[in-house]
Amino acid sequence: MYLRPYKKEDAKTIISWCDDETTFRKWTSDRYDRYPITEKDMNYKYLDCNGDCEEQDNFYPMTACNENGIVGHFILRYVNGDHSVLRIGFVIVDSKKRKCGYGKKMMRLAVDYAFRIAGAEQVTIGVFRNNESAYRCYKSVGFKDVRQENEEVCQIFGEEWKIVELAINKNDYLAN
Repeated sequence: MYLRPYKKEDAKTIISWCDDETTFRKWTSDRYDRYPITEKDMNYKYLDCNGDCEEQDNFYPMTACNENGIVGHFILRYVNGDHSVLRIGFVIVDSKKRKCGYGKKMMRLAVDYAFRIAGAEQVTIGVFRNNESAYRCYKSVGFKDVRQENEEVCQIFGEEWKIVELAINKNDYLAN
C-alpha cells in the first residue's frame, strides 16, 4: 500500500463506499449539507474551498492505493500556525475491504508521513463514539485518548453523536 495526493478522479470511487447515510456521516460528520454528495460536491470542497480551511497550504487530501487501485482515503490539516500538530480526518476505507487490515495500514502510513515527512510533533484524530471499529483501528496504531473537559458533540439525525479525541506524539511513535 502507498499514499498519493488526492486526484479529482478519486471522488467517484470514494463516494461509492458510502452505502448509506450513517456511513456517510461517520465519514464526513456534518461537513456536507446533504446526502448523497456528488463528485462535483467533493471536488468543490477539496479543490476549490481548501477543505474549508482558512489558511492556505493547510489541507492535504490523500488517497491510499495498492496494486489493484484505490483502497482508502483521508485528509491531513495543520491545526496551529507553527505546523507542529497535524489532524487526520475524513478517514474511509473501501466498503468491500473493511475488516481486512487496510485501515490500520493506511493509518500507519498517514502517521509515518506526518512525522517523517511533514515534520509534525503530534497527530490528532477524532472519532464518533458509535464508530467502534474505527476507534479500535486508531488505538491499534498507537493513538491514545485525550482527556477532555467537555466532549465535542455533533447533531446527526437529531441525535447527539459524541466525539472521542485521540492523539499520538512523535517520540512515542518513533520509539516503537
